[in-house]
Amino acid sequence: MKITHEFAVTRPVEAVWGFFQDVPAVAQCLPGAELTADKGNNTYGGKVSVKLGPLTAVFEGDAVVTSDSQAHTSVIDGTGVDRRGGSRGHVKVSYALVDLDGSTKVDIDADVQLSGAAAQFGRTGLINEMTTRLIDDFVACLEAKLAAPTLDEAMAISNPTHVRGLSFFWASLRAWLRRLFRGRAP
Repeated sequence: MKITHEFAVTRPVEAVWGFFQDVPAVAQCLPGAELTADKGNNTYGGKVSVKLGPLTAVFEGDAVVTSDSQAHTSVIDGTGVDRRGGSRGHVKVSYALVDLDGSTKVDIDADVQLSGAAAQFGRTGLINEMTTRLIDDFVACLEAKLAAPTLDEAMAISNPTHVRGLSFFWASLRAWLRRLFRGRAP
């Protein structure tokens, strides 16, 4: 499944790039993500926890980050396994930062592959809506960390360690249905 998204951050590109290079800070802002190890050579161990109705998946695995500081682009290639549920996931995320006269536009392209029980939630419209909500949470955390007056205050800001998927799912479903039926009313 392909996911594309863009958002703007009200900070200069160099500040945003610096933040994106701080993998522990980025992990703190990703809902459901936990960084468990820096394995060296731009390889990180971690896990992502998601609860969708009766399904709770905890994907544990590795991600390799390849960055180009001149172009302000990176590729994150991650794989994970939910040992309890038998699901597997692979994600390849590319992002690019673009200077917007003092602000920064972030373009994201992701290719997500799920197998096992988690694949049943791979309905593109709902996954895209949920992704939008997750990115909105990430951006709010990123902005708060960059605006924090001290490093200690910035480090204290984070998103939940797991995504509460059922309420998240229903909010996403309602938003998706509103967009689907917008314009169809007489």
